[in-house]
Amino acid sequence: MSTSKGEPNPAKGGYHHGDLGGALVAAGLSILEEGGDPASLGLRETARRAGVSAMAPYRHFPDKDALLAAVAIVGFERLRAALEVADRGGEGAGREALYAQGAAYVAFACAQPGLFRLMFGGARAGGSRPQALCEASAAAYAVLAERVATLLPGEAAADEALRSWALVHGIAALVIDGLLGEAVRTDPQAAASLAGRLLRLEPIPG
Repeated sequence: MSTSKGEPNPAKGGYHHGDLGGALVAAGLSILEEGGDPASLGLRETARRAGVSAMAPYRHFPDKDALLAAVAIVGFERLRAALEVADRGGEGAGREALYAQGAAYVAFACAQPGLFRLMFGGARAGGSRPQALCEASAAAYAVLAERVATLLPGEAAADEALRSWALVHGIAALVIDGLLGEAVRTDPQAAASLAGRLLRLEPIPG
């Protein structure tokens, strides 16, 4: 509970979380969901939001990069879940399931722009990525790759999966940065529909 937005309630104590790491990750997610800048997300701000001392995060995360990676991992887990739901809901599976995944990818970025930017840029963008983060990212990508593999054989599937991902990721980045116009940026459904339509422009052979 907070006395005001973003400020912990001293009466709650705050130093005895059963899951300090989880509380800090949840605080980071909350800050991003409220429009916080991934570049400024750090241990001190998340500690304040979680209601713990400024030094408490170091019991779980050795540095800011470790916290950002943990938040990004949750982001990839959520993205993977969204793609899986879209894949199961694709009309008649096959190509329609792939198009549905593309739409879901862009919709996710529109709904969580700060988290999306952190996942693909803010979590150790200039250095090595923790193994757990690489695995979470790969698991999300695998949902798309596995769908494409049902449509094309061998290396052709790998190439098509990469092309499809590059297309929807590029659309997502353009949309959340406002480069496709304000109307699209503020209408997640329109942005998601755009991704599906563009995937259809280059039909998978066969």
